[in-house]
Amino acid sequence: MTGTTGTLVLAGTPIGDVADAPPRLAAELERADVVAAEDTRRLRRLTQALGIHTSGRVVSYFEGNESARTPELVEALSGGARVLLVTDAGMPSVSDPGYRLVAAAVERDIRVTAVPGPSAVLTALALSGLPVDRFCFEGFLPRKAGERLSRLRENADERRTMVFFEAPHRLDDTLAAMAEVFGAERRAAVCRELTKTYEEVKRGPLGELAVWAADGVRGEITVVVEGAADAGPGDLDAEELVRRVRVREEAGERRKEAIAAVAADAGLPKREVFDAVVAAKNAEKAAKADEGKAPKA
Repeated sequence: MTGTTGTLVLAGTPIGDVADAPPRLAAELERADVVAAEDTRRLRRLTQALGIHTSGRVVSYFEGNESARTPELVEALSGGARVLLVTDAGMPSVSDPGYRLVAAAVERDIRVTAVPGPSAVLTALALSGLPVDRFCFEGFLPRKAGERLSRLRENADERRTMVFFEAPHRLDDTLAAMAEVFGAERRAAVCRELTKTYEEVKRGPLGELAVWAADGVRGEITVVVEGAADAGPGDLDAEELVRRVRVREEAGERRKEAIAAVAADAGLPKREVFDAVVAAKNAEKAAKADEGKAPKA
């Protein structure tokens, strides 16, 4: 260590194949005064695979202790330490621990740099076959069904390609919810076990993917979903206009506001969207009335 302010290094780690480790990773692991790892056991396996040893102090830095440990690491940085932050896979801070430490270091005017490495987000985008010129990363969706639907409804009109992480045991429910909110025909790709032995990319409409996932899917999952169509006048049928209004209503918007927003997005007169909503409502009432009149067996 020196008497000057140290450096925080964010290092990408392999998301599957250890051979994907960036060349600088080994050098930084050996050089660091402090290595903050999301899982110290995984770090040990990584260093063994790379054939190296860490000479600095190794500490855990994960979601459960991130807030408490950040001041300790900032103090080390302020004293001149070179602190290396690694997570279980991919880049720190991207849906992993790291943001709090980076923010604290920046606030203290401590240098922050990175060792670029593998990323499940970018790898899945590249393999998806969907547009990648504009995209957004949504991370993990809420576990509770209602909260998950609300989050998806917030993105119902998102035109950029969307990337999500998901646990395998929730994948079928998530895909079904996406099909409900985005439409069963919206294109998507489920990327499983990227860079690993059993890597698989399943592409298709959300409705079909939801049926496929119902049988159970294993491994680490990244889901890529096509953005909403940039529809012009006449491109959306009445059924789609009604669906978009309902998605907005379920997200908490008043019907009048939802109709105005859908009309503006589609480049249509508000009256046309209003008429479609009224027609759908009348059709539902008629269907219920017919059910009530049906003779009982």
